[in-house]
Amino acid sequence: MGVTVEVPAVLGHEFGGEIVEVGDSVEGFSVGQKVTAPFHHSCGRCRYCLAGRPNICENVVVYGFSGSGGSYGEYLLVKQADANLIMLPDNVSAKAAAALGCRFMTGYHAVVRGGIEPGDWVAIQGAGGVGLSAIQTAAAVGARVIAVDISEDKLAMAKDVGASHGVNSRDGNVAGEIREITGGGSDVGIDALGIQETITNSITSLRKGGRHVQVGLTGSEEKGLAQIPIDFVTAAELEIVGSYGNPQPKYPGLLGLVSQGRLDPEALIEREVGLEDVNEVFENMSNFATKGFNIITRF
Repeated sequence: MGVTVEVPAVLGHEFGGEIVEVGDSVEGFSVGQKVTAPFHHSCGRCRYCLAGRPNICENVVVYGFSGSGGSYGEYLLVKQADANLIMLPDNVSAKAAAALGCRFMTGYHAVVRGGIEPGDWVAIQGAGGVGLSAIQTAAAVGARVIAVDISEDKLAMAKDVGASHGVNSRDGNVAGEIREITGGGSDVGIDALGIQETITNSITSLRKGGRHVQVGLTGSEEKGLAQIPIDFVTAAELEIVGSYGNPQPKYPGLLGLVSQGRLDPEALIEREVGLEDVNEVFENMSNFATKGFNIITRF
């Protein structure tokens, strides 16, 4: 997407916390309440916001980018609170909300966008933060989930959170293995990584009439562009759907599942860190060496 960050900047766009001050024009919130907000800050006024799709707001701002303060600071200003701030249920912690803040809710929304139903075969490419979140969510709604990754450790974690099968893409024919497991192909494929290989693997693993959900954004190699096997899409009448974040109106459903214990974002927290550990975590993420989430709890 060509997004760059102007420095100096306070990074961070996933958070949970407690209200310490409320603006004069804000209604419905008070000091001491536990809250969170989606990473995609919306204006609350444009046609997409008014249509209940604030995740694609015309004036969207992402915390930690574009000069907005981020959650690596102890304090964070949430503007347009009536449109963006979300109350947490009593039994959902701020730490769980931080885990939900981008990757988990993004994986959750990808499952929703996929129209996944109980019994569906769902193949999820990439078992990082977004992929593990989608795996846990798809399993929670009764789908049969196949996790695809290059790391056996991540595939093992994927099985711990709900995948029934794991496919190591280093072994070669991902589409062939998925077709063999499912007896013809997955009903839904979710690409949680955003590289050409995983996009192709997801689409070519689908059965006829299947749906591919693209949730992973591309990196420096693809630069926002990827090839699609368009003849296969046409002949098999496949659907390709984009998925970005999770709109604020969908949060009650997500938080309800967390509150009931059907979803457990804290189970994906690998490590709690301090600000002094951030560079190390970034390096590990760049090398795909993290499993799940690293959460800053020491400032």
